Amino acid sequence: MKSFASDNYAGVLPEVMDALQKVNNAHVRSYGADDVTSRTVALFKEVFDADVDVYFVFNGTGANVLSISSATQSYNAVLCSDTSHIYNDESSAPETFTGCRFFPLRANDKGKLDIETINERLIRKGDVHYAQTAMLSITQATEYGTVYKPEEIKQISNLTKEHGLYLHMDGSRFFNAAASLGCGLKDISTTAGIDILSLGGTKAGMMFGEAVVVFNKELSKHIAYKHKQIMQLASKTRFIAAQFEAMLQNELWRKHATHANKMAELLCKSLTPNRQVKITKPVQANAVFAEIPRTWYEPLQEHYPFYVWKESTHEVRLMCAWDTKEEDIVKFIGAVNNLR
Repeated sequence: MKSFASDNYAGVLPEVMDALQKVNNAHVRSYGADDVTSRTVALFKEVFDADVDVYFVFNGTGANVLSISSATQSYNAVLCSDTSHIYNDESSAPETFTGCRFFPLRANDKGKLDIETINERLIRKGDVHYAQTAMLSITQATEYGTVYKPEEIKQISNLTKEHGLYLHMDGSRFFNAAASLGCGLKDISTTAGIDILSLGGTKAGMMFGEAVVVFNKELSKHIAYKHKQIMQLASKTRFIAAQFEAMLQNELWRKHATHANKMAELLCKSLTPNRQVKITKPVQANAVFAEIPRTWYEPLQEHYPFYVWKESTHEVRLMCAWDTKEEDIVKFIGAVNNLR
């Protein structure tokens, strides 16, 4: 079976598997006090061109909860897109652990937040009756597979700074976004002015693990304690760190993210001639969103699982991964054409 449901379905990159094997040959100190973790954090500083602090976690929800909790109190509010993962797909974990109120803002037709939309919600500062906004969270790439350009992030960052807010980026597909833009990782983080980043590894081809990258040193005051408190401090941290070391060295991430993005472009191009298919969002990273006939769900999903994104319009999400091949797309298109 080859799935178009999620890049989480894919296996582990061979380079990452090799990295795991290499650090599995001796006893070393635990909880990140090992040479592999130290070396990887130094690599993060080099790649992001900043004196960042890095905290390795098990999963994306943990990364987002840690990022948000480092910047908020229980009387605060967090602004986010109405399509965001932290609002729709992490159960109530962010609210439960942070105690914050989450205000969803309407995303535009490309799945991104506009400055005007954000501005409208920056209200009632100092009002004791209102949850005080402390953070804005954006997603890169967005839940619709679109990408914020560096100048768009910078504009949002300037707005948050003007209003004394922290800017969080949920970067579960951050590598795909950078590959799509043809830029370095620092160009959509350090230079763009974000305060804290949830950097995804699993969807990019790691076995498990994400990283919280702290750019704003104010957020480093309590984050180490939060790291432990929310049960995301790994005793064998080196097994997460080693995977990121492999991903960052010689931009391995770019090679595989670029491939996944190209497969999505090919999938979009192959679907477009079919008059019963409507591509609904620009294809900029590794996702294709399309409206298809409802009757196609079952016969297609029997062999090629995918998620129905919006039931009312029959919009589905088709994800490509590092291991998606052209022949997988050819077979899928063949199955689609047989339903015409």
